[in-house]
Amino acid sequence: MIRVLIVDDQVMVREGFSVLLNAMPDIEVVGEAVDGLQAVRRVAELKPDVVLMDIRMPEMNGLEATREIVAADADAKVLVLTTFDLDEYVYQALRAGASGFLLKDASAGQLAEGVRVVASGEALLAPAVTKRLIVEFSRLGTPRAPAQERIADLTERETEVLVLVAQGLSNGEIAEHLVVAESTVKTHVSRILVKLGLRDRTQAAVFAYEARLVTPGG
Repeated sequence: MIRVLIVDDQVMVREGFSVLLNAMPDIEVVGEAVDGLQAVRRVAELKPDVVLMDIRMPEMNGLEATREIVAADADAKVLVLTTFDLDEYVYQALRAGASGFLLKDASAGQLAEGVRVVASGEALLAPAVTKRLIVEFSRLGTPRAPAQERIADLTERETEVLVLVAQGLSNGEIAEHLVVAESTVKTHVSRILVKLGLRDRTQAAVFAYEARLVTPGG
């Protein structure tokens, strides 16, 4: 059973998500929070598997709350939900440590699947969001020096896998693309995370964008 905490300042949103997720046989909503401050406290109390996090809230917004939650627990999984499909929010949420990003108008099935994907340790980067990130990082211009320097620690195959991760491919899709076993891909991803000192696939994707390994059309 995947335990979920819902964080949103609108009661109707919280209740709606609760109904949708509790209807799933493998998901249980264990609590709610009305703002970022309460979210940080409730995560510490309830230890949910996934936190559904709104971005725009009073007291403390979702980006700040995500940073605090991830800083306190490196294994925390935050799935950011927002009405605003804007590059700055996507980028900031992922930089803050979020494991995924969904719009609030996602269907019940998409919401539940998003929770499952993030709970399993995978990154949730929808193709449309991935494309926006690539364009945004391209617009920013100069690569971040630390990211650029650390690429040298990776083998050629690991760099190739990192690019595919950044493009939103799953382990299975990467295995098919490279014509290797899925277990081999998992090993590569694990080594990439260790070498680069990253917590998950989402951070790996952000790293790849910052290092300009992924560019529009690339």
